[in-house]
Amino acid sequence: MATQEDLEELPGVGPATAEKLKENGFDGFQGIAVASPGELSNTADIGESSAADIIQAAREAADIGGFESGATVLERRQQIGKLTWGVDEVDELLGGGVETQSITEVYGEFGSGKSQVTHQLSVNVQLPAEHGGLEGSAIFMDSEDTFRPERIDDMVRGHPDEVIEDTMVLHGVAEEDEADAEDEDLMEDLVESVLDKIHVAKAFNSNHQILLAEKAQDIASESQDDEFPVRLLCVDSLTAHFRAEYVGRGELAERQQKLNKHLHDLMRVGDLNNTAVVVTNQVASNPDSFFGDPTQPIGGNILGHTSTFRIYLRKSKNNKRIVRLVDAPNLADGESVMRVSGDGLVEE
Repeated sequence: MATQEDLEELPGVGPATAEKLKENGFDGFQGIAVASPGELSNTADIGESSAADIIQAAREAADIGGFESGATVLERRQQIGKLTWGVDEVDELLGGGVETQSITEVYGEFGSGKSQVTHQLSVNVQLPAEHGGLEGSAIFMDSEDTFRPERIDDMVRGHPDEVIEDTMVLHGVAEEDEADAEDEDLMEDLVESVLDKIHVAKAFNSNHQILLAEKAQDIASESQDDEFPVRLLCVDSLTAHFRAEYVGRGELAERQQKLNKHLHDLMRVGDLNNTAVVVTNQVASNPDSFFGDPTQPIGGNILGHTSTFRIYLRKSKNNKRIVRLVDAPNLADGESVMRVSGDGLVEE
């Protein structure tokens, strides 16, 4: 994170402009380097040509923006973390789990388990690395009033004893030789510690949701030197407010434009902070579909192209769910099965 004095070294950035940039989340050269001139112009109240000069200088200072070798890209990709679903079959389908520095979209009908996934990942991200966690905290943007602390409690207790005891040690709830999954006082302390590391915000409309994404960038960047840096950003659901507020073909273009900006704000959080971004999406029925499943994710091509991984959840018998990988850049399409139980997401 750059200081205000560092930002003032950029051409055309005085104390007032540097302060505005810091207030709006541009607290480092990298964040400025990947901004557009229009975005920076509106934020700092400067002309677009001045903004372009500032961005160019920030790119040079951050040493980004040029071409690099495939070996360098491979080296950077080795920093990517994989977050477990807690279901081996699903992790295998996803090539090891949910990737950081990417957007994973989970879509499905009402009751298919989308919110269960976001809750489970918010717990799993706080697990030790040897159990598939990322030893980090989570941000949960809630647009449908779905977040339930009681469910987090169930999911923490639903892990095997060995995982619970190692997580107690990681969270500082107990020493290694004192950790005990049967000790109710320690369990309550662990649940409280896990809940304390989930930053929850309720989005009241699409504009508020967009602002929360910008605030999430602040929280994520400020946490990177903490014991539990932000490693997961969940949005449940991404599209509910946009779908409700922009009705009809006449407003489709504006809706897609705002959704596009919102997605790129989320992508920036993931890229700059090595964070996994998981968004849930609603579906609509396609009456023109005569064969196969008529449900289609909403959000159009903008969401389809921006999501790195697309996962379709489908209800099956009893509490079973079919997890189908619809799109991924480096994985084959496929399906796996899991169950939604009182303990969370478990093997079929």
